[in-house]
Amino acid sequence: MQSAAGVIRPAQPTHVFASSRADCRYQAGAPAPVAEEDNEPARFFDCLLASIALVDADIAAKAADLTGDGSDASRVEHWVVTLIEAIASQPRDLALMLDDVHHIEDGRIWQALQWLLDYAPPQLRDVDAVFAHTDDRFATVQLAEYLGIQPRYVDSSNVGGMSNLMHIRHAIAAIAAGMCSVALVTYGSTQLSDGSRKSGAVAADTPDSPRGQFIAPYGQLSPIGYYAMVAQLHMHRYGTTSRDLAEVAVAARRWAQLNPKAYRREETSIEEVMASPVIASPLRTRDCCLVTDGGGALVITSADRARDLKSKPVYVMGAAETFSHHYTPFSTADWLDTRVAETADEAFRVAGVTREDIDVVQIYDHFTIGVIQSLEELGFCQRGEGGAFVADGALGPGGRFPINTSGGGLSYGHPGMFGMFVLIEAVRQLRGECGERQLPDAELALCHAPGLVFSCNTTMILGV
Repeated sequence: MQSAAGVIRPAQPTHVFASSRADCRYQAGAPAPVAEEDNEPARFFDCLLASIALVDADIAAKAADLTGDGSDASRVEHWVVTLIEAIASQPRDLALMLDDVHHIEDGRIWQALQWLLDYAPPQLRDVDAVFAHTDDRFATVQLAEYLGIQPRYVDSSNVGGMSNLMHIRHAIAAIAAGMCSVALVTYGSTQLSDGSRKSGAVAADTPDSPRGQFIAPYGQLSPIGYYAMVAQLHMHRYGTTSRDLAEVAVAARRWAQLNPKAYRREETSIEEVMASPVIASPLRTRDCCLVTDGGGALVITSADRARDLKSKPVYVMGAAETFSHHYTPFSTADWLDTRVAETADEAFRVAGVTREDIDVVQIYDHFTIGVIQSLEELGFCQRGEGGAFVADGALGPGGRFPINTSGGGLSYGHPGMFGMFVLIEAVRQLRGECGERQLPDAELALCHAPGLVFSCNTTMILGV
């Protein structure tokens, strides 16, 4: 729905997603070759190409054809510049290709990539704000160091799964205030490799914490125990069934089967989901998001700067947030009314569009019940009608209301927090980059994510 189709939107949206990259690739195959100790130029150049090949084999092949075999040490600079030009000719941003090779630990790969960045187009060097949330407490300055950025503004605020959507609003405010001009927003986690979720708790559940003292000793699994109680309440109040929950999981898997980067792509069925082991009644294994490694990144800048971008900009049309408590939701009067509606109504008001205008919906799917509850609170169906709304494959490919087209946290991947990947899939859909899973005429997207346990919520409208 371009402007010719009559979409009402702000005349001058001011902030855009200049670029986005994500990598939830967990079985990378053969490792990239590592440069020899003598740093012989040809081997060094092979190392660069191998790193880029992990992101896009076609770009690497084109670069190799243009630059030759790397046998002449005197031409190293020429090779690098030619390689940059080959990459720049593709609809990608070299800077954010780093995000797709973050799992390569060898220092020489990072050294090689940094050398490339010295010759890169100015996009990365223009970054003057870093919003980073990873498994490291000092993520912003660590990332800035690795990328050779000396930012004027940093922010690593953490409110759970919606953190990166919140970072987008913070970046918009900082740009509007003149505190920065180009913001890099990132997330990365190695929860699967670290085994940090094996105990049915989160890292903050230490013995000296309030939850560690007053909740964990009584056997409450966190956070699944809370969402199990939400599911029980929804079933009691509205007659929702385990089959309704299974519909959400199966739809996610069908989308994942169209996504070559998805972690789980094998066939599944309603019956298989309902036969999976109970973890916290009524939630079963397949009702729960995955635990994986992964990372992603977005670039935010002003609409004025976006005019010079090679990639198609995606505009932030409207957004809203609510905050209520820390982690334990015992002060929440109704666990099926968590203030999501407030964020949706405000985001639609700011964007100047309606629910009927939306082409793409991406909802944080930590648990299947969360999707049903969010659809109701966002206003896409009436309260209590979520179970019927998702029936008969409605959310999957070819369904009445397709959502979470990457496969979501239930099948694509869930590296601790999924807000980043909700955003990136929306951006890719709006740019028409999703291949087999591409939705037709996608020009307005809604992204929704919660934080912690009903603690905070955000809704964001994006458009092209």
